[in-house]
Amino acid sequence: MCRILGIVSSKTTLTETYQQVSQMCKILQHGGPDNEGIYQNTDGTVCLGHRRLSILDLSAAGHQPMCSDDKQIWISFNGEIYNFKVLRRELISLGYSFNTNTDTEVILKAYQEWGTQSFSKLKGMFAFALYDERDRQVYLVRDAAGIKPLYFSVNNGDLVFASEIKAFSISDFKFEKDENWKIYLLAFGHIPEPFTTLKGVHSLAKGHYLTWNIADLSYIIKSFKSFSYTKEITDIEEAIFEVKKSLTSSVISHLISDAPIGVFLSGGIDSSILTLIADQYQGTKLNSLSINLQETDYSEKRYQEMVTKTIQGSHNEFFINYKEFIKNFETIVSSMDQPSTDGINSWFVSKYAKENGLKAVLSGLGGDELFGGYPSFQRMDMLSAIKKLPSALIKGTEYHPNHKYKRLYYLSYDNPVGEYLFLRGFFTPPLIASILDADLKEIDSIVNSFPLSKEVSSLSGGNRASWFETNMYMQNQLLKDTDYMSMSHGIEVRVPFLDQDLISTALRIDPKVKFSRQLHKVLLIKAFKDVLPEPVWNRKKMGFSFPFQEWMSRFEQISNPDRYRNKTTKKLIKDFHKGNLHWSSAFALYHINNA
Repeated sequence: MCRILGIVSSKTTLTETYQQVSQMCKILQHGGPDNEGIYQNTDGTVCLGHRRLSILDLSAAGHQPMCSDDKQIWISFNGEIYNFKVLRRELISLGYSFNTNTDTEVILKAYQEWGTQSFSKLKGMFAFALYDERDRQVYLVRDAAGIKPLYFSVNNGDLVFASEIKAFSISDFKFEKDENWKIYLLAFGHIPEPFTTLKGVHSLAKGHYLTWNIADLSYIIKSFKSFSYTKEITDIEEAIFEVKKSLTSSVISHLISDAPIGVFLSGGIDSSILTLIADQYQGTKLNSLSINLQETDYSEKRYQEMVTKTIQGSHNEFFINYKEFIKNFETIVSSMDQPSTDGINSWFVSKYAKENGLKAVLSGLGGDELFGGYPSFQRMDMLSAIKKLPSALIKGTEYHPNHKYKRLYYLSYDNPVGEYLFLRGFFTPPLIASILDADLKEIDSIVNSFPLSKEVSSLSGGNRASWFETNMYMQNQLLKDTDYMSMSHGIEVRVPFLDQDLISTALRIDPKVKFSRQLHKVLLIKAFKDVLPEPVWNRKKMGFSFPFQEWMSRFEQISNPDRYRNKTTKKLIKDFHKGNLHWSSAFALYHINNA
């Protein structure tokens, strides 16, 4: 796991470009604390930067940017390729030899053999830049599940790219703030892809690659991998077998590491399953860790213990309290690459993973989204019924005193994004306009025109909810938060539930088999019922949560209305004090006020 960045420009001098990339490397040092590398071609048009976090082949042989044997192809790579050993054996059978034990070299030689078709052969989480001197082209490539971030900007014949938005701000290129980020944050609770806080800087779409032609300064973006929902698997026993096989295989591949590796154990279904599978293959080498709270009402300690008492590996738990939260709050906010209303728990658990001597940790992220772990899966029928009401009547819910019901406003939209915002949105356009002192029509226009894939319109019920949770909430909130919070501590978080084969399996299962109105994640439970303690799954979903509602209401920096300039915002913070506004919405107002 690393940080990558670079500049492709025909205007700046060799020295100027190198110095800019060097500065960009320094600001991303937290994500690659073990080593720094910069490659620049002879005419200075291409300069690739790299910060390394050593996970595979810890020797100097893994240094990046890495080049092909003939020094014609260079790569700066962030991530892990879990099928690299399979590809390596295939390439050796084709006559290739290897100088390292890294997956990076496998990417290079796979590209030499298969060109851009090699991208679809890679299974893992990755973002990389590849420069081919032979045809004078640069490729930016991002994994199919969008686990690793990759941002780029094209401006006046220059291509700039990086793993974090921070790197763009430190470069000599002048990037203006995109004030629309405030609208997105207040509506979504995050800044959704492809947008960022900077104008002209966008996320490369998952499963896509960008080809930059140095000769004519042109570029194209193409898809190399995508997933689709079907109803191919209709038999419950077949579904159970395939899920168990795919997840077990995924966990095994995700345990490959030359550095200490562990599992985040929250006590929920997903992390418990991962821990129990990993224990079968790691044994005493397995490290699991949990965070608990002195506020016992929020603790899942007893569920964690039901799992840890059955495993062979070592387990460590860490305790967080209000004092610890306040002490680290400023550091947590500064660790955010872009403003977000979540990620605090990821920061703490990554901090303790680092202190526990780990470099890579498995997370249960993705289980809820694929297998129906959220209330949204049960709300789709109700949502469809409400949408049939007159638009004017739906918009009238804006005047409801309860903020939860105000979100019904979004169901007046023709765009399916309105459904997502009803399920997970924060503030409605009238409130956003009042908070930002902006025009309501403009707010409505920006939010209602948010681009969504046409695929979602063909889905219904549980699969439609799964699409929203996977492609909106997980993609834009959970994955981004997990990435920058973990990398702020130099920790790699791996997500076995987002393995390509497992995703494909989950999406092939008929929703009638995959989801249940009575039980969340019924298929996962049935697949692992023989090892999963019943109290872990047969209880109300709690999630990986801290008592933020209480902590933030006590924390003056967030909860003091006098700290806010806007009249509407002051009133909303007072509502927060009364328990009538969720802590994440108050956190969004904090970001806006301190921008």
